[in-house]
Amino acid sequence: MNDQNLTQNIDSLLESFERFGVHLGLEASLKLLADLGNPQTRIPVLHVAGSNGKGSVCSYLSAVLTEAGYKVGRYTSPHLIHWCERICVNNQPVSPKALYETLLKVQSKIDPNHSPTQFEVITAAMWLYFAEQEVDVAVIEVGLGGRLDATNVVDRPLVSVIVSISREHWQRLGFTLAEIAGEKAGILKPGCPAVIGRLPPEAKAVIDQRLADLNCPTVYPEPAIALDQNYAQYQSLKYKLPLRGAIQLHNSALAIAALQILQKQNWTISDDQIINGIENTQWAGRLQYYQWQGHEILIDGAHNSASAEALRHYIDTLNKSSIHWVMGMLSTKDHVDIFKALLRPTDSLYLVPVPGHSSADPNQLAKLAGELCPTLSSCQVHEDVFSGLEAATAQSGLTVLCGSLYLIGDFLKSDRGI
Repeated sequence: MNDQNLTQNIDSLLESFERFGVHLGLEASLKLLADLGNPQTRIPVLHVAGSNGKGSVCSYLSAVLTEAGYKVGRYTSPHLIHWCERICVNNQPVSPKALYETLLKVQSKIDPNHSPTQFEVITAAMWLYFAEQEVDVAVIEVGLGGRLDATNVVDRPLVSVIVSISREHWQRLGFTLAEIAGEKAGILKPGCPAVIGRLPPEAKAVIDQRLADLNCPTVYPEPAIALDQNYAQYQSLKYKLPLRGAIQLHNSALAIAALQILQKQNWTISDDQIINGIENTQWAGRLQYYQWQGHEILIDGAHNSASAEALRHYIDTLNKSSIHWVMGMLSTKDHVDIFKALLRPTDSLYLVPVPGHSSADPNQLAKLAGELCPTLSSCQVHEDVFSGLEAATAQSGLTVLCGSLYLIGDFLKSDRGI
């Protein structure tokens, strides 16, 4: 069976669990993992939560640990093009054959009367695959929240990292920052070290109290200092930042702080390996330049207000005369806050649907954008991302495709004929 057939089989198998929706809770995951022999107990883990920046922190960590000679599992979500991207060993995605075989093993242990969700199934496959591959360490990104997330099945993580907290997924995690922080704090474990990023005061109070209650040794890193030529400095370490945006001064510092904790735990990681690993880090779909139809466009998820602010901050450093936004968003997102973060007078906006997901209505988004920023140079609705891009790139200036990682993934998949 070739890779194309295998990827179709993977899609079909996982789509069969989509009807069970999103369910926050650990009971189904723990039962399934027990039936699989509790593979998660055989894997040392770095657990990473947060509203934004989780993926880049995970990428820094896995790149450095790979550079240091370890066999490193990395689990992130969502994927851009295919499920295999979520499960990597030494930064290489699992093969379709290996993922399909692992999913079949997981499927064979599922109780039809207590079916897990799609995320619980792929997460169980991750634990099983990493255990079978005998990884030395795994870097695990939380899917949603933390306390009741399917990844939160490890009692003694090497380090727990909370990157950031903003009003994201509030429909499930809680309306206030304090409630959301309480969910993120669920990955903290008694006596286990923690690295905490810059948080809003309301969220920080909740996290700090939880850290004190659990007696967690904690590091609160200051962001790295920006140097010339995309270099940065954190404490005595000077390194080249391959990922764009000022937010990476914060994210890279969190990763280094976590790695320094591992050094103290007698993991063999030199400063040179930290420097080289960070320089070799890659993280697709985030502030990434992409060649399309002879035009260089910028693509970024920017699916909540905090990530939209980071994107706008980066664009403002470019001093471009005109910005053309090609955007699609899910119906569940805070459209007002995202538009407020991104749009400026004389910008152009080209709104498109997000295929295959609960997309916001582009016509309603256009109405909202016109009310929030009536001095837009142009505000148009297009039937798909490619017609939106054609209209945007016909103008001079920078074209930015953003608003949803699902939109980015669908664009990349279609553009590459996958």
